[in-house]
Amino acid sequence: MRLCMIGGGGFRTPQMFQALAADPDGLITELVLYDTDGERLKVIEGVIAQMDQREGKLAVRTTQDLVEAVTGADFIFTTLRVGGTEARALDEEIALEHGVLGQETVGVGGLAYALRTIPVARSIAETIAEHAPGAWTINFTNPVGVITQAMRESLGDRVVGICDTPIGLINRIAAITGTTVTRFDYAGINHLGWLRGVWGKYEEDRSGREVDLLSMVLEDDDLLGQIEEAEWLGFDIVRSIHRLPNEYLYYYMYPREAVERISGRTTRGRQVADAQHEFYTSAAAEPERALELWEAALREREETYGSETREDPDERRSAEEIALGGYQKVAVQLMRALAGVDEPNRMVLNVQNTPGTGRLIRQLSRRSVVEVACAVGLNYVTPYPVERFHSEFAGLMVQVRGCDELLLRATERKDRAAAVRAFAIHPLVDSLNVARKLLDAYCERIPGVAEAIGAK
Repeated sequence: MRLCMIGGGGFRTPQMFQALAADPDGLITELVLYDTDGERLKVIEGVIAQMDQREGKLAVRTTQDLVEAVTGADFIFTTLRVGGTEARALDEEIALEHGVLGQETVGVGGLAYALRTIPVARSIAETIAEHAPGAWTINFTNPVGVITQAMRESLGDRVVGICDTPIGLINRIAAITGTTVTRFDYAGINHLGWLRGVWGKYEEDRSGREVDLLSMVLEDDDLLGQIEEAEWLGFDIVRSIHRLPNEYLYYYMYPREAVERISGRTTRGRQVADAQHEFYTSAAAEPERALELWEAALREREETYGSETREDPDERRSAEEIALGGYQKVAVQLMRALAGVDEPNRMVLNVQNTPGTGRLIRQLSRRSVVEVACAVGLNYVTPYPVERFHSEFAGLMVQVRGCDELLLRATERKDRAAAVRAFAIHPLVDSLNVARKLLDAYCERIPGVAEAIGAK
C-alpha cells in the first residue's frame, strides 16, 4: 500500500519511516514525501537514506507536485507547518508581548496558527477529493480539531484527526499498574478532553476479569503521584471529579502561572525554531552526517518537551516517558486497523460530532469535530456513544469550539470582524481591545494570517 506524507520535509518524518520499516507485515510498501520546501525535503531524504541501511527496505520517493503525490495513495498524512517554525515562535512571542498565554495550539497562538493553516488545509483537501477520493486522510496538523473540521468540508468521513496525547495518558496508566488496557472512555475536543474511565487485565489472570484501573490509580497516592496531570490539578480535584485531564488543560487551569513561567524563559516555539534551523543548515552542509545530526536534535527535542509547564525548566523527560507517546506508533496502529491487518481496535480520534443520528457531545454543534474513543476496523471509523457531559466540563469546550467556528467563517468569507470575535471570546483573552491589538500584530508580522482574512 502507498502512503503519502504532505509536509514530508518535516523534522519528524524519519520517525514515521522507522515505524513503517519496523512493521512486521510491511503494510506500507511505498512512501511518497511531498513538501513545498525542496531543500528541507532533500535533507530529510538524506536522513532516511542513511536509516534505510539499518531499517530494511521501503521504497521512498519525493516530489513537490501535490497531484502526483496524492494520486494512487491509500493513506495520506497531512503534517503542515504553514509559516514554518519561525511563525510558530512568533505565535507565542506576540501573545506574551500582550500579556496573554503564548502556546502553539492553546490560546491566541493556536488561533493565529489556525487562521493561516485553514485555507491551505482546505485547498489540499480539495486536491485529495479530486485525485485520491478513496484514500484515508489522517490529519496531524495542529490545531487538529479545527483543521480536521476544515478538511471535512471536502473529504467528509474519509478524514480523521489524530493526537498522541490521550493514548500517552492511557499507556502511562497501563505501565504504572502493570496491566494491559482493554477499553477506555475518553471524550472532549482536541487538547481539551478528559479520561473518564479505563479498564484492563493482568496478564497472569486467566479469569478474564477486568480491573477498574482509573479507580485503582485515583485511590493510591503512589500511583497517582506518577500521573503528572493529577499532580498539577491536585489529588483532591481529580478524586472529586473521578477523571484525569488531558495535559493541555494545564493552560486553562493555570493561565496566570503559565504566562509568568513562560515569560521568564525562551519560549518553546523559539527553542524549536532555533534547533530546526541549526539541524537543517548543518545537515545540508554535511549531508554525510545527516542521520547523526537528526538523532541528536530529536533526542534534545523529546527530552525537553513540556519544559514550559515544569518548575525546573532543565528537568528532562525519561526514555520511558518518551516511549509512552509518539504519533508514529498511533498512526501505524490506525492504518493497520483500517486496512484490516489487525483486529478492530479502540482508538482516540478526532471525528464529527454527529456520526449518525444525535450528537456525541450534545452541547456542541453537529459539524464540530470532537476527540472521542472510536472503534476502528476494515475501512471504518465508528465513534462509541459518549455519556452526558456536565456543564462543569462542557462549558469550556463550547467556548473554545465557538472560537473555531468563527475562524472557519473568517477564512471562508475573508471576514476580519469574525476573526476579532474569535480572539475576543477565547477564555484566555480578557479584553476586546487586547483581541484587536493581537490580531493587528499577527497580521503585521505573519503574512499568512493577514492573507487568510483578506487584511491589507
